[in-house]
Amino acid sequence: MRNYLIRRILFMIPILFGVSLVNFFIIHLAPGSPMDLMISPAMTAEARAALEHNLGFDAPLHRQYAAWLGNVLQGNLGYSYNSYRPVARIIGDRIPATFLLMGSALAAGLLLAVPLGVASAIKQHSIFDYLATFVAFSGVSTPNFFLGLGLIYVFSIKLKLFPSSGMYTLGGARSGPDVIRHLALPCAVLSIGMCGRFIRYVRSAMLDVLQQDYLRTAAAKGVPFLSRLRIHAFRNALLPIITLIGLEIPGLLGGAVVTEQIFSWPGIGRLTVDSIMTRDYPVLMGLNLMAAVMVLIASLITDFMYALADPRIKYT
Repeated sequence: MRNYLIRRILFMIPILFGVSLVNFFIIHLAPGSPMDLMISPAMTAEARAALEHNLGFDAPLHRQYAAWLGNVLQGNLGYSYNSYRPVARIIGDRIPATFLLMGSALAAGLLLAVPLGVASAIKQHSIFDYLATFVAFSGVSTPNFFLGLGLIYVFSIKLKLFPSSGMYTLGGARSGPDVIRHLALPCAVLSIGMCGRFIRYVRSAMLDVLQQDYLRTAAAKGVPFLSRLRIHAFRNALLPIITLIGLEIPGLLGGAVVTEQIFSWPGIGRLTVDSIMTRDYPVLMGLNLMAAVMVLIASLITDFMYALADPRIKYT
């Protein structure tokens, strides 16, 4: 296991290098430049040239990337063009809010989808199965922005049950119940779409397992149905479910960008949109690098979860 872990970590290095290289050139080749937001009509040509030199924009792109990569290897992600704060500190301030939103959405999606998927597989072709399928497809096919606006209209404007934006009440105490009230709607938006995907995968995995011969043998031996379901069926159906959970991490990050913008949630999704609008290249590069690291770590954790779920899987 140790050798496998070392190989995986070493394999991450060229992946991160390739991701950062592609992101750097895509960001810098996009139309516009941070200089467009920094200069004024009264600025002289000499002042503009001095500003470009100080920011390093007068150097070729490959030299700019080499300078950025050298700073990253030293633990320095650079400074924001807008706030002049360290990028690592800016991202670090936003990560807890996004992790709270993503973790809550993932937990809520699993708590809803797993029982519904298992019950749908057990009661195949029943009214409950068709209803669960309808709910699943409805959740998958509804865009986050449309669902978010709909929830705001119903639960914030009409019913006035939940706040429509922010993480805390302005001027109020930052208490746990206040955070939960603000978290409810954005968490619902992310978890509904994810729940729809999980229901279909859990149902499919359970149907494959329920048709296996060892379950028929256990039934013939008199093993109770719930014991067969818990010990034999569900554990053998875990592998595709674990795979889906690992694949949901990038989806949660992408969905958080839209959801956090709609609900003004102070996380890295909203920071990404703000950085794009202001062309804050250092922050964008830091966010892309952090997202790549999170996806790779999620993939590594998924592999270890395979071994825990199925003892037949060995990493040598």
